[in-house]
Amino acid sequence: MTHAPSHLSTHLRLVGMAVLWGASWPWGRVLAQAMPPLAAAACRFLIAGAILMLWLASTGRLAALRSWTASRWAGMVLAASFGVFGYATFFMSGLKHVPAGKGALVITLNPVITLLLAAWIFHERLNKRIGLGMALAAVGAAVVITRGEPWHVLDGRVGIGELLLLGCVGCWVAYTLIGRKVMAGVDALTTTAVTAAIGAVMLLALTLAVDGTAGLAGVLAAPRNAWLCMAGITVGSTALAYAWYFDGVKALGAGAAAGYITLVPVFGVVFSALWLGEVVDASLLVGGTMAIAGTALMNLGRR
Repeated sequence: MTHAPSHLSTHLRLVGMAVLWGASWPWGRVLAQAMPPLAAAACRFLIAGAILMLWLASTGRLAALRSWTASRWAGMVLAASFGVFGYATFFMSGLKHVPAGKGALVITLNPVITLLLAAWIFHERLNKRIGLGMALAAVGAAVVITRGEPWHVLDGRVGIGELLLLGCVGCWVAYTLIGRKVMAGVDALTTTAVTAAIGAVMLLALTLAVDGTAGLAGVLAAPRNAWLCMAGITVGSTALAYAWYFDGVKALGAGAAAGYITLVPVFGVVFSALWLGEVVDASLLVGGTMAIAGTALMNLGRR
């Protein structure tokens, strides 16, 4: 009698992935307060891009980039423009104004808008469970964004920090949908490494154009705790978390691995409260519960 292999270690790594991605929010908040946001974003992806490219080289996949066509490279530049350059700019700028826990919950809008546009553009099928999850997640995110008064979305009374984080949502949705077309046939590690490296160069150019060398000097002058957060967000939330995620996709399938992403905002709120002393008020608790439940329901519906 044969026994099915145990995937306990894989599940534990996926939980670790969610922990590290959740921790990226309070780490990012510390960086946004201690460093110039654009320079911090550039530094983050310069380090992460280097780690990922070394990882790519260690797997023997780096040589394959030489055979890429101009259109393939153009697609990667387009993806990096949204998924790294745009997302990181809005992420760091938004966290300068918005508490980390709140930001982690705003991003629950990502799968809602992605699925709606995928249904429209690619004619993906939706079902009642997905639809209910979308509605629940959207209302929950609106409650969080407007501090418990979602009707203010209609009259435009939303803060600059919340608007910047909605820019994160827009960039990530664009990155996801663009990837459907321009990154077909490229494995996830290669895509992540290449777009991170390209995006890092873009972020560095923007930093030098906006802040000059003073921005980079501000990064170097940051206190020790900020550099510890930089280490956590680059090595932990980028390289290690992605490694664990790819391992989970290979062992369990993309659907099962993606289900763990539902835990990310939970850890984001918990760590922000524990590490930064952020207050979890009624609007954050109620709206967050709705948003996370809606995301979980969408994941179930997609299976």
